Amino acid sequence: MTLLSSASNAAKSAPQGLSSADLLKLKHFVSDNLIRDIESENPPLDKREAFVKSKLEDVFARIKINVPDSIRQQIANEILDEVLGYGPIQSLLNDPDVSEVMVNGPYKVYAEKKGKLVKTGVTFENNEHVIRIIERIVLPLGRRIDTDSPTVDARLPDGSRVNAVIPPVALDGGTITIRKFRKDKLQMQDLVNFGSITPQMGEFLRACVISRLNIVVSGGTGSGKTTLLNILSSLIPDDERIVTIEDAAELQLQQDHVVRLETKPASLEGKGVVTIRDLVRNALRMRPDRVVVGECRGGETLDMLQAMNTGHDGSLTTLHANTPRDAISRMETMVLMAGMDLPIKVIRQQISSAVDLIVQQTRLKDGSRKVTAISEVAGMEGDTIVLTDVFRFEQTGISSEGKIIGQLKPTGIRPLFTPRLDAAGFKLPPEVFGANVADILKRR
Repeated sequence: MTLLSSASNAAKSAPQGLSSADLLKLKHFVSDNLIRDIESENPPLDKREAFVKSKLEDVFARIKINVPDSIRQQIANEILDEVLGYGPIQSLLNDPDVSEVMVNGPYKVYAEKKGKLVKTGVTFENNEHVIRIIERIVLPLGRRIDTDSPTVDARLPDGSRVNAVIPPVALDGGTITIRKFRKDKLQMQDLVNFGSITPQMGEFLRACVISRLNIVVSGGTGSGKTTLLNILSSLIPDDERIVTIEDAAELQLQQDHVVRLETKPASLEGKGVVTIRDLVRNALRMRPDRVVVGECRGGETLDMLQAMNTGHDGSLTTLHANTPRDAISRMETMVLMAGMDLPIKVIRQQISSAVDLIVQQTRLKDGSRKVTAISEVAGMEGDTIVLTDVFRFEQTGISSEGKIIGQLKPTGIRPLFTPRLDAAGFKLPPEVFGANVADILKRR
């Protein structure tokens, strides 16, 4: 039975006034039939929205609903979101001010809006509705989610990153976390405009990338590590071959000579998994000038350090840590996860000789994101890795509106790798590092 003939039958029995329960039934009836029509007629993707809107107009013309036009339009919008989008959360995904959407079961939906986490008024009908939307998200991507495999990571067609968990692992109902993909590509100047870095820090980071220093971006969840990695990667010269390795591809490199690699989950039979570590090892056989790893989480850190130590200068990666010193400790732990029984001193020597710079990205309590430290890995003293801050953020207070007050300052220390910057043509002036030019002239 087609949608139109079904609608005609419904029109004969539809009451003039509808309760909210009746409206919900009507919405389900129309949605289910629209989905069947799409499956049977299979209109092209670029014409699917027009197809659904046309069918909806036919339905409403045949079914006399005694409700205000605003309610009718709301029903139509909800049906469009249900059939063409991701149900109740589609409106949040369409909102340009929302950067992340978090579903904690059917009745608690949160969003990060302009850096602040807020509870929205969006709800699902029940847990089955949440799971239907999860399946809508992951099935077209070739991923599976069920009680035997209750978690999934995937990348949406627009580049957004999605994680979903269902019962029995998620105790309060299905959860969805979507990190939205930025359509506008940020540049270093944007970070300066946002107050995330100073112009001097931007100039310094640009010199470090082009001079082929190995850089680790460290930070907590949602602090902006990937955004910063994207900006740093965009500074790599166009004549270099770049291999990017990610769990879910998010990097938006504009260079021409880029090879993008992405991990692959196991098949239904539990075979065919391709990990970050597999891809890092393979990338070294691809004659890369630069290796960019979206995030180091485990044993691949050892392979990354070895790549940095064997001629792949200028490599970039991110990891989870709250300070540059914590980043060193985390790298040590992740190297041990590779299964190699290496003495801790050997691991530290690998780190100190491989990594030149740690850039600490932080999401502050007021929701703002800043580079709170840029630290040089200055070598070893005994069994300890020496870190030297080149720039750091000093908080001085909190405003009456709850905004963090502070300054991003150079420490006055020139890094030991300054000759490498000079050799690459970057003669950074003394004031970049905090020197007072007037004092220098007086001493002369």
